[in-house]
Amino acid sequence: MAGHVRTTSVTGTPHIAARPGDFAPLVLMPGDPHRARRIAETFLKDARQVTDVRGVLGYTGSHLGVPMSVLASGMGIPSVTIYATELFRHYGVRRIVRVGTAGAIPVSVSVRDVVIASAAHTDSSLSRLLVDGVTLSLAPSYRLLRAAAGAAERELSDGEAVHIGPVFSSDHFYLDRPALFDALERRGTLAVEMEAAGLYAVACAEGGEALAVLTVSDHLRTGDALTAEERETDFDRTLRIAATALLTDV
Repeated sequence: MAGHVRTTSVTGTPHIAARPGDFAPLVLMPGDPHRARRIAETFLKDARQVTDVRGVLGYTGSHLGVPMSVLASGMGIPSVTIYATELFRHYGVRRIVRVGTAGAIPVSVSVRDVVIASAAHTDSSLSRLLVDGVTLSLAPSYRLLRAAAGAAERELSDGEAVHIGPVFSSDHFYLDRPALFDALERRGTLAVEMEAAGLYAVACAEGGEALAVLTVSDHLRTGDALTAEERETDFDRTLRIAATALLTDV
């Protein structure tokens, strides 16, 4: 597949069919296209579809009177970096907040809790590719992180908590390395997922702002897990926190 395309035609980029101006500067980014469609239908006002290349759905509408878009990222760091780069570089997007799922590592984090990723460790080579000879620390926009933390305080409910701390963005979904997760837990890592590090790296490279707000869908220690249907629908608190962060100082 060809890469490094820097121009945007009236028919879009290689992976996004939207025209210039079709995306708002503020973007919610779930992994699942079905979740993107649900956000457009139930959370955004007057949303219209702007892209569907390879079944990856994107919509633009508004939230609380402010233009806002949603675009699925697909799964994994390579996929999220493609979509985030094209949004920042070609569509004038300023902020992207990932609204996804994650697997909890410590027992102090439960299924249905929310994790706001204050940093993203990774076993991907991405953090070593952007600056020759340096392993970059991959972190979100402090402004978005601070706004999400404030929104989280208003979203506390009985039995479901909000946690702020590092996550691990893995390149391997079926990773079977218990010692690795033990070591990550000892160093304060809250959950494992597959995209936050890629999103943070792209925001750093492209001069944008990014954050990941995640619903805990399963637990590495207890085996608890949401069903596929619950993964698609049980993330309202995550969505509200993410949207509040996007709107800060707008």
